[in-house]
Amino acid sequence: KLVNRPALADYYADRYQRAEIIFRFVRDRVQYTPDIDQFHIEEFAQNADEMSATIQRDKTCRGDCEDMAVLLAVMYKGAGYRSAVVLAPSHTAALVYLPDYKRAGASLELGGAPGWVWCEATGRNNNLGWVPKRYTGVRLAAYEVSQETIRVPSRPSEPKTVVVEAERGMPIRLSPLMSVIAFMWFLSLLRRRRRRVN
Repeated sequence: KLVNRPALADYYADRYQRAEIIFRFVRDRVQYTPDIDQFHIEEFAQNADEMSATIQRDKTCRGDCEDMAVLLAVMYKGAGYRSAVVLAPSHTAALVYLPDYKRAGASLELGGAPGWVWCEATGRNNNLGWVPKRYTGVRLAAYEVSQETIRVPSRPSEPKTVVVEAERGMPIRLSPLMSVIAFMWFLSLLRRRRRRVN
C-alpha cells in the first residue's frame, strides 16, 4: 500500500533551512572512510542510490569525499536546487546554488553566476558554506548536475570553473593549462634530481 509522505518542503518551507537539513543529513549519516580502508583499492566511487539505500537500511554508511559530494549534489537536485560537483586537487566537494545565503564563508561563482555555496560534508563539525582555506581564491573545475541523458561525447568538454573568493585578499587563479605546465615543470625537476643522485 502506498503512503503519501509529505515532501521535505512541507516540513521546511524556508529554502535555506531545507538546504542545511540536507547538508547535515549527509554530514551526519556518512562516516568518512577512505576507499583503501573500505574497498581495499585506491579509488572507488559509490553512486548516490547505493549510499541512500545503505542509509535507509542501516541509518548510516561509509564513504569518502567524492561519495559525499555526489550524494549531496543528487539530493539537492532532487529537492529542486541547482547543484554541482567541484573537483579540487585530491578532493571533491558539492556546490548548491543559494543566492543571498548569509552563512557562507566565501562568495562562489560558477559559469559566471554568483551565489553558489560550498558543501564540505567530510568534517563532523562543518556547516553548510564552510570552505577549506586551501580552496579560497583558486579556480577549480566544477560540473553542474543536470537531468539530461548522459551521452559519451566525441571530445571531452571543457569543465566550468568555480572561483572561490575569500573575504579578504587577492584570489589566486590557476588555469587548467597552467596546472599542466606546473605539473610538467615539477616532473622535470624530479628527473634532474634523479640524474644528480645517480
